[in-house]
Amino acid sequence: MATAVAKSPRIEGRKIEEKLITARVGLLLRHSFFGNLATRLRMVDCTDDPHINTAATDGRHFYYDTTFVDKLTPKQTEFLFCHEVLHNVFDHMGRRNNREPDIWNIACDYAINQILVDDRIGDKIVQVKIFQDNKYRGKSAEEIYDIIHSKYDLQQLQQLGELLDQHLDQDGEGDDDKEGKSKRKKYTKDELRKIRDEMKEAMISAAQSSAGNIPSGVRRLISELTEPKIDWRELLKQQIQSTIRNDYTWMRPSRKGWHTNAILPGMNYDTTIDVAVAIDMSGSISNKMARDFLSEIKGIMDQFKDFHIKLWCFDTDIYNVVDITADSIHEFESYEPKGGGGTDFDCNWQMMKDENLVPKKFIMFTDGYPFGSWGDPDYCDTVFIIHGNETIKPPFGVYSHYEFKE
Repeated sequence: MATAVAKSPRIEGRKIEEKLITARVGLLLRHSFFGNLATRLRMVDCTDDPHINTAATDGRHFYYDTTFVDKLTPKQTEFLFCHEVLHNVFDHMGRRNNREPDIWNIACDYAINQILVDDRIGDKIVQVKIFQDNKYRGKSAEEIYDIIHSKYDLQQLQQLGELLDQHLDQDGEGDDDKEGKSKRKKYTKDELRKIRDEMKEAMISAAQSSAGNIPSGVRRLISELTEPKIDWRELLKQQIQSTIRNDYTWMRPSRKGWHTNAILPGMNYDTTIDVAVAIDMSGSISNKMARDFLSEIKGIMDQFKDFHIKLWCFDTDIYNVVDITADSIHEFESYEPKGGGGTDFDCNWQMMKDENLVPKKFIMFTDGYPFGSWGDPDYCDTVFIIHGNETIKPPFGVYSHYEFKE
């Protein structure tokens, strides 16, 4: 009778590696966008890493625990790969900003898992009670964060589910490993920036070569990366100039009609700008950013002889409403932004309706994360100048993104 021989860790490791490779091949065949991005991740066995119990990614590597992967079916392994791919696609490690890390990580998992379930990418993992709820369908991680942060504390959230993977922080350092068992790479800020640029290029390339369907949320992101962008200052200038009313007058004949012996009307140029401006002061917009916005508006106003600006700040309410004209420019120069609470875009439209204010252009400076709706699309022409996340696209109006530099 043959003597039973225990499996060596090396053989078990090869088995899991083959399982992961098979999952990537399956993605290439059925969901080529995900397969292309999954294939570019270098697989690293982190079974001995005390901080990785399932999987993780840093944009270049797919870290995994063999014990966890061994429990998954082939289609669930595809789900796991795509979960890590989407963390990189949406740059969740770099978008946390000042949000509470644990709640942010949960919001990211809610957003990603919903996409994978809706688009039937692999099979939903049930060995872990993952964060997935249909009520968050179509919402970004930032939107979900605002909802769950206001509704639950961390202990309540932990009762709703478990993170599918370990989320490596945006500084690339992760947790200390005193025993030296971690195989995770550590990156400088410049290296992390380079990784994000590599991912953007890989996304565009994968989208161009993919025959299969791409989730709508990912398509919007790729569209933002590939569509030509107009500088927000130029957009703002164009939109404000478009409010200038041009009309015909018989007081100044046009020379074009002289040779016909007919008197044609000339153009009457109205040089008065009449717009409303709202500054989102919900906490994520600093006073320095607000002052920078105001200085840009002032620079544009200086190009015209006359103007009327209705200016205010908001969070969940309206603050410091002032009327700025050429005769009261000192009020503009001494304007102090106020706010610091939540974010309710609707309060702007409610105020304008209450005041019977219908501006030729309504310009909003914001980070693009309303707690409710974006406002009333049919009320007036709206321009959104959005700070931060370039994946955000308003459901109406024209927009541009603003990158603030200290």
